[in-house]
Amino acid sequence: MIEEKFEAVSQRALNSVEGIKRTGLKIIDLKERYSKTLMPLEGNVNHVGMMYAGSLFTIGEFSGGIIHLVSFDINRFFPIVKEISIRFRRPALTDVTLEVSFTKEEADSIQAEAEKNEKADFTLDLEIKDQENEIVSIVNGVWQIRKIPEGMDVSI
Repeated sequence: MIEEKFEAVSQRALNSVEGIKRTGLKIIDLKERYSKTLMPLEGNVNHVGMMYAGSLFTIGEFSGGIIHLVSFDINRFFPIVKEISIRFRRPALTDVTLEVSFTKEEADSIQAEAEKNEKADFTLDLEIKDQENEIVSIVNGVWQIRKIPEGMDVSI
């Protein structure tokens, strides 16, 4: 369930990139410092009947951005992705989900570093799971939050 205060930002995030919109990616739970997303199998099937690798990558990359929106001051910081790798463990033959979260202490520490240095990196190790709760892919990445320069429009 998406908390009401995050409804508008979640819709803008899902609709801001045409490639993401075309996948049918859904945010199924969104609250302070927590997100759960779903990538449907339908529309994301490759030539051998399993989920397309690019769709699995997309849910992983998107998760670093969506956790930013519910963990940091989006009026003062914007996210970028610095590096992502994905390991495919088994075929995804169903819809898949991905959960990501920060503790309050983790989020506060990252934002404090960005306050001081105008940017801060954060690392995520994420598990993409099928409907049987089996891990189908593991995403490791580094994202960064940066202070929004004066006059720059990064509204989501």
